[in-house]
Order: sequence, then C-alpha cells, then structure tokens
Amino acid sequence: MLQLQYFLVLAAALFCIGIYGLITSRNAVRVLMSIELMLNAVNLNLMGFSNYTDPTEIKGQVFTIFVIAIAAAEAAVGLAIVLAIYRNRDTVDMEQFNLLKW
Repeated sequence: MLQLQYFLVLAAALFCIGIYGLITSRNAVRVLMSIELMLNAVNLNLMGFSNYTDPTEIKGQVFTIFVIAIAAAEAAVGLAIVLAIYRNRDTVDMEQFNLLKW
C-alpha cells in the first residue's frame, strides 16, 4: 500500500505542474510540454493502480503503452502545427494565434 501512495503523490505532483504550465504559459511549445507532463502523470497512475490491484495481469501496462503512442502522435502533430504557425506569424505566443478568427 505504501508503494501506491508514492506513485500517487508523484503523479499528482506531475499533474499539478502540468496544469500550472498549461494555465500560465503563453508559449505553445510549453503548453505542449505541459500536456505531455499531464499524460505522464496518467501513465504513472495506470501503472501504480495496475500493480496494486492485480500484479499478475498487465492491463495497466497495455493502456500505458497506448497512451504513450497517442502522446507521441499528439506531440508530432502539435509541433508540426506550431512550426507552421511560426513560419507564417513569426511567433509562438498563444495570444497571437488568430488564424481562425473571422
């Protein structure tokens, strides 16, 4: 039980750091990094609860692999979008992204 508490405290700290970075940052790359931190906190929760509830089965590990694959795709697409916007607008400031406004 004590091991699960360490996982949960670390995951909560990572998630809070990710939320803080998501709310306070205006840089698009920092926002993407904050989202990745939040996804890693979810991965830690999945691994911790999977190991705590049934250590012989690997359900949490399988879900963690799926989340890592989705996070890699999200990072690649997100960075490609940020790069395209940077080439057009010469900034990565979130306040300057008004391409979809009428």
